[in-house]
Amino acid sequence: MIPKKYGAMLFSLLLSGLMSLLVSGIATLRAAGLADGFLALWVSAWLTAWLIAFPTVMLVAPFTQKIVGALVTKT
Repeated sequence: MIPKKYGAMLFSLLLSGLMSLLVSGIATLRAAGLADGFLALWVSAWLTAWLIAFPTVMLVAPFTQKIVGALVTKT
């Protein structure tokens, strides 16, 4: 098992991976259609997106948590 202190990083890794997989798949499908080599195009787009998404999530997550904390009730 992974130590709890790495929980936020693991969450960011998984969230950014899944979201970039979904979004890059939709974007690739819309741009290229189900052409030959679609899967290779998708994987390439996904890896590029994930390389950007993961550090972005790590940077913006604390700011986003503060915004959410300000928008929800304290009860």
